Amino acid sequence: MDPETPQIGDRRMTGDRRTTINRRRAMRRRELAQTIRDFRGAMGTQESLQSKFEGERRHLFAGTRLSAAFAVPMLALIVTAISTMWLNKGLVTIWFVFTLCMHLLIVLTCQSYEKASSEERAKKHWLRRFTFGDFLYGICWCVFFLLPEKPDSGAGFLEFQFATFLIVVAMNTMQSATLPRALVAGTLPITLTVAINFLLAADSIHYTLAAMAVGAQGFFLILANQLIKNANTMLEYRAEKDYLIAELETANALSDESRRRAEAANLAKSRFLATMSHELRTPLNAILGFSEIMKDEVLGPMENANYKGYAADIHGSGQHLLNLINEILDLSRIEAGRHELQEEALYLTDIVEECSTMMQIRAKAKDITLHERHDTRLPQVWADERALRQVILNLLSNAVKFTPTNGEIRISVGRAADGGQFVSIADTGPGIPEEEIPIVLEAFGQGAVAIKSAEPGTGLGLSIVQALVKMHGGKFELKSKLRQGTEVIVTLPRTRTMNFAAGTARSAQDQAEDQDGSRKSA
Repeated sequence: MDPETPQIGDRRMTGDRRTTINRRRAMRRRELAQTIRDFRGAMGTQESLQSKFEGERRHLFAGTRLSAAFAVPMLALIVTAISTMWLNKGLVTIWFVFTLCMHLLIVLTCQSYEKASSEERAKKHWLRRFTFGDFLYGICWCVFFLLPEKPDSGAGFLEFQFATFLIVVAMNTMQSATLPRALVAGTLPITLTVAINFLLAADSIHYTLAAMAVGAQGFFLILANQLIKNANTMLEYRAEKDYLIAELETANALSDESRRRAEAANLAKSRFLATMSHELRTPLNAILGFSEIMKDEVLGPMENANYKGYAADIHGSGQHLLNLINEILDLSRIEAGRHELQEEALYLTDIVEECSTMMQIRAKAKDITLHERHDTRLPQVWADERALRQVILNLLSNAVKFTPTNGEIRISVGRAADGGQFVSIADTGPGIPEEEIPIVLEAFGQGAVAIKSAEPGTGLGLSIVQALVKMHGGKFELKSKLRQGTEVIVTLPRTRTMNFAAGTARSAQDQAEDQDGSRKSA
């Protein structure tokens, strides 16, 4: 049994694995499509965008509160410790415990929000909870500013109250900036309490501080508005980034799917060609053999001359079809990477001369003159003789095919500028327009002007030439001008010349001998 032939179990495992991969890809495409629909819906309408950003802002609010979970009690503790200089210790302690409980309530609410599911977070009651929690926290600080001062307290309590007011309002602004309702509920009661408290003192300095308190509240509201704008801008950029990532993921998935289909189509093509090569060649050989016997009248003369012409047409058509099949198989074998080079040392000039001799009959039939100019001092090259012969024959065949009667073809073999060797074939044919050169170089591509003045072809010759030259590490160039002719140049690299390979081998041998000598002397 052929070891490369897959077994039934292997086929079943391969089929199951392919089914699993296809299911995963389909699931991934559905998820990406849903993500893109969500983002497109959010980006398409401003209301949807704002609704989505409200959830994001609530998340930022909860995260900020949790990150400052220990900073707020520290501030309250510091204020409590300092205020005992002017206030009753018992009242301040009770206030501190009450404030700490309100802060703990807000922290627990934020933790519950962070642990909730996406559907639960989307509910609007969280905004009411956050606003009510900030309002209670603001009331706590309002109570602090209303605590009675001790009769024997010293001066400086007024300045301490105003400084505490600024710090508390600034901290609440930074924590609640993403939710304007919570910000107003947490800071406005404090500002009103402090302003009214200062106004009731009936002193000019107190009036000034009351006005400053109101101005500070306005300043912090403006600052909060700017922070909200910055947060919205950041969220918009992040949404756009996520949208672009989703688009790129979709494009990548589509590209993978297209690549998989192309690979499957290429595999199907290879299997088809491998199967049909034998199925087509077998009857074609019979058609060619029998038609040749009939047109050459091997078994006897044909009385009807039309029959003989028909047999010649059948033989010519079969030969053309066989050549087409061979070229397609050669190209598919090269593209599949199954064409192996049988390399050996050979003279490039010998191959070009043999191919030129083979094309003499076709050239004479059209009165085309072949001019050859070879450099006889060229060294051997390391290459595949059959591949190079196919390259030269394809190029010469194109030159003869597209060159009109009484035209000329010039063949040159010489040394390239980089030390390699080149073959140049130039004809006096109709030429190729510059915009059609990329088409001609593609498989099955043919120029419009050339088709009108030449024999029909398959359009695979240049594709095979390019593939074989590339396998040798060489370079293929096509230069053409309309109504002036065409020149093709095939260049083999310097590494293919035998003198370069021999010099490299001698250099490596010399290095090895030097190393052996240094070891012996040591």
